[in-house]
Amino acid sequence: MTEDKLIEIIETNPIIIKSLQSPSEKVKLAAVKRDGTMIRYIENPTEEMKEVAIKSSIRAIEFIQNPSYEMKKYAVTQAWNTLQYFKDPSEDLIKIALEQKGWAIRYAINPTLELQKLAIEKDYDSIKYIKSPAEELQLLAITINYEALRYIDKPTLNAEILAVKENEAAIKFITNLDENKKILLLKANPLVMKYFNNDISKEKVEAALKEVLSSEKVCEKYVRAYINCKSISENQGNISMDKVLFIYKFGSREAKKITVDEKLTVH
Repeated sequence: MTEDKLIEIIETNPIIIKSLQSPSEKVKLAAVKRDGTMIRYIENPTEEMKEVAIKSSIRAIEFIQNPSYEMKKYAVTQAWNTLQYFKDPSEDLIKIALEQKGWAIRYAINPTLELQKLAIEKDYDSIKYIKSPAEELQLLAITINYEALRYIDKPTLNAEILAVKENEAAIKFITNLDENKKILLLKANPLVMKYFNNDISKEKVEAALKEVLSSEKVCEKYVRAYINCKSISENQGNISMDKVLFIYKFGSREAKKITVDEKLTVH
């Protein structure tokens, strides 16, 4: 069979290269040009074949031994997850991958804090691929989205408190909820009361609320959430209280100011 005829067949069905004995350079090039992954069946491919293969199919990078830096860079630029095929990828390659997807951090060996931050800033849930993330990283991820807490195996107490402060629903991602932790979380967000309405005595609930609401530095979001919390009301089990009266008696000037504004806004 002539070389031209063989190339014609290869262009239709490149897998044939697998069964050919000592194919010519032109035939090999035709195969990888048609389907880059066919380079897996070519012994000692030339640099040209490697480059053609990658341009034909980015997946070809998986089957290229000792690819050049430019090949690696091209591959990662086209598809972040090709980073997995490089042993101990350089920091600049990791950064290129992270610009596309934070999950690329999973392929970095002992990534620097900077790289870990880049990953989380791109995709908050990439923290699940960071082993024992520092508290700084936990707080960063949670600030972006409170659901990041679900991806942290051993969150710090500050991380748990921040997540609940951002959204009370974060409580479902927290384990080992003893009374002390519940009180701390209540001080972060009064809306958590709906998750443990009868777990804390009224005296301890009031003490926690007094501590927060009596401060001149009380967070506006906290006061408004307290006023509108349906789990704390005049007819709500053992946490029955007149919230406006409670703030009138124990709230700081700032808390009272926010309360008046909230009531006027509502009504």
